[in-house]
Order: sequence, then structure tokens, then C-alpha cells
Amino acid sequence: MKWNRLAVMASIVLAVLISSMDTTIMNTTMPRIAEELGDVKLYAWSFASYMILCTIVTPLSGRLSDLFGRKKVLAVGILVFLLGSMLCGTAATMLQLVLYRGLQGLGAGAMIAFPAIIAGDLFPVEARGKIQAFFTGMWGISSVLAPVLGSLFIEHLNWRWIFYINIPICLASLLLLVPYREVYEARKSRINYWGALWFGLGIGLLLFNTVVSEGFLLYTAGGVLFLLLFVYNERRHPSPIMPMALLKNGSVAWMNLNGFLTCAALFGTSSYIPFYLQQHGYSLFVSGLSLLGMSVGWILVGVPAGKWVLRFGYRPLLFTGNVLLTLSGLLLLFLPDEGGFWYVNAIMVLQGLAYGLLYTVSVIGVQQLVAADQKGISTSLQVFSRNIGTAAGVTIMGALLTSAPAFMTGIHRLFLYGFIVSLAALASTIFLFSRRRLSISESGT
Repeated sequence: MKWNRLAVMASIVLAVLISSMDTTIMNTTMPRIAEELGDVKLYAWSFASYMILCTIVTPLSGRLSDLFGRKKVLAVGILVFLLGSMLCGTAATMLQLVLYRGLQGLGAGAMIAFPAIIAGDLFPVEARGKIQAFFTGMWGISSVLAPVLGSLFIEHLNWRWIFYINIPICLASLLLLVPYREVYEARKSRINYWGALWFGLGIGLLLFNTVVSEGFLLYTAGGVLFLLLFVYNERRHPSPIMPMALLKNGSVAWMNLNGFLTCAALFGTSSYIPFYLQQHGYSLFVSGLSLLGMSVGWILVGVPAGKWVLRFGYRPLLFTGNVLLTLSGLLLLFLPDEGGFWYVNAIMVLQGLAYGLLYTVSVIGVQQLVAADQKGISTSLQVFSRNIGTAAGVTIMGALLTSAPAFMTGIHRLFLYGFIVSLAALASTIFLFSRRRLSISESGT
């Protein structure tokens, strides 16, 4: 059993590393790729195709894992990501790269929620904080490793190795997954194909608004229409993708709402703080190093969070996380105009403490408060809520920055937005406190 756990943990660590690094490394190398491939008008779509399809597939893969088992769905995700990486490395035009990045996004969407899902299967509540913190550390490592590797590949090889490096890592992840013996027994059922189609079209059209410059009302109306069709279809299907009873669980619904709000508020900070530092003369590597503060804070609270849940319950911890996040938003309003590496690092540690509590405690909550055959969809729905929030937040922040008359004016505007939304997230937590106490004993498992 110990080897079983170690193998699957190693497999997931590698999957998390490549999916997180692949996003970060593109931020630093995409200008050079666009210069070689041409068709710069498709620049934003190289990111959007990955993000949109990854976001759509995340909750679908969680539900499929409930029905057919974790191992099969994760293995398919790794294989699709592997194929997408191989094709990206061969892209001869920007259009090809956009399409192949979309394929990568399909694979990443089938991989991204599995650290939390499988940790929920293999480990007791008190140990999950350590496991989640360990996976989070991979994101911190990738934030520093990706710019370094990107620079090395660009200068000494070529940009195609950004994708080729994924091939041996994917193969190693697959081999380590082979000995995994699932502890969760899948519940066989029919797949709601029409529901998956309506859901994908609805979310895809809404996310189009993050990259298009016109037609917002049309995309929004289309997205809402398809989501209404999705809900109608789900209510009548014997095996819904997203069981509506899940959303009737007030605590689970609130955790998803709070995940959306907190990520829409300030998770985009990690996208703009390096830019802020680079504008004030810091190197690409040093500006990326500032993000390590978030990983440090995250690990400090993530490791003991599982034990804290048993001792204090969910609400005090979620309230504390929201307070810390709001405080970090307040400090971001006072970013110095001349730059400040250590000031930024202190804020990123504070945000790491906030998100470490919010992410870890929420994941444990949405797993413990549902039945075993809904754990996969409940976990992936939490990840989906955060992804949607992050996409919305980063887009709004980008619009505020680019529309400002001066760089620092835009920086202050986008963090004012983040602070206001973090206050809304905190207000929702206060409302939760006004209701009955929620404790670990209310577990659905």
C-alpha cells in the first residue's frame, strides 16, 4: 500500500509540474515564438485556447472519474497532454500552435483536479493539508524554474524544446501510475453527452469575452443560453454531470462561490507583480523569484490545515483566510511608485497564507460534505470555480492596466478592483458565520 501511494504521488507531482510550468513558461517565451511564426493577431489565442478548454474539461473529468475511476481518466489526460505537447513542438504556423495548445488544454483539464481528488481518496483529513501543500510547492518551483528553462531553451536550443521537455516527464508520470490500485470503487453509469456539449459551449462562449474586442453581448447571451440548456438537460438525465443536489448543499455552494470571488479578486496578482517589478528595472529571474513568497506562505499554513479543520472547524479558518487576503489587497493599494522588491515579497507571503488556508480548507470541505461517489465532481467543481474566477479577474485587471494613461495608474486601479472584490468575499464569509456552525462531523462520507 505504501508503494502504491508513493507511486501515484510521484505520478501526480510530475503531472502538476508540467501543467503548471507549461503555463508559466509560455508567459516568458511567447513573444519570441510569435516573432518566428508570425500572425501576431493570434497571440492571445495561444493562451486562450489552452485556458478555455482546460477550464471546460476540469469539472467534466472530475465527474467521469466518479463514474469510471480516477486512474483511467488521469491516464487519458496525461496522454492527451503528451500528444498536444508533441504537436506544439512541430507547429509551423501560429494557427497550428493555437489548435495544438487547445489539445494541451484538454489534457491539462483532465489532470489539474486529480491531486486533490486522489489525496481525498488515499489520505485521512488530518494528512491532506500536508499533501495539498506539497502539490502547491510544485507551482512555486515552476514559477522560478519555468523562466530559467525558457531562457535556456531560447538561447541555446530553440523554443520547441519548451514542449518537447514535457514528453519524458509525461511518460514517467504514466509509468508511475501503472501500479496504482484505486481505493475508490467507480460507479458505472451512462454519460450525459448532450449535457457535456451544452456545458462546454456555454462556458466556452463566456470565456471568449476574455480575448475578443467586440461582440461581448452576443457571446454572453449565447453562453447563458447554452448553460440554461445544460441545466434543463441535467435535471432530466439519470446520470447528470453535475448533480443538482450538490449545489443545494449550502456549505458546498458557498465554498464554490467564495473560491470564485477570492480568485477573481487577487489571484491575478501573480500575473502582474512580476510585470510591475520588471517595469522598475528588476530582471526576469528576480521578478519571478518574488512569487516564491506565495509558496512559502501557502506551505506554512497548508501543512497543518488538515489538523486545524478537525480542531476548529471550517468557518473560522475560512474567515481568517479571507481577512488575510483582504489585508494583502489593502497593502497592494500602497505599492511604491519606484518599485519595492521586499515590500512585494511580504505581500506575496501574506497572500500565500490566505490562499493556503482558503484552498486547502475548501478542498477538504467539499470532499467531506458529499457522498463518496460525488467526491470527484465536488472537488473539480471547486477547482472550476477558482479557474473561472481567475480568468475573470486577470481579464479585468488587464483591461484596467491597458486602459490607464500611465503604468502605475493602471497598477493602482487593478489592485483597487482586487481589494473591493476581496471585501465582497469577506462579506460572504461573515454571512456564513451568521448561520449554524459547520463542523467536520457533518461529513457526507
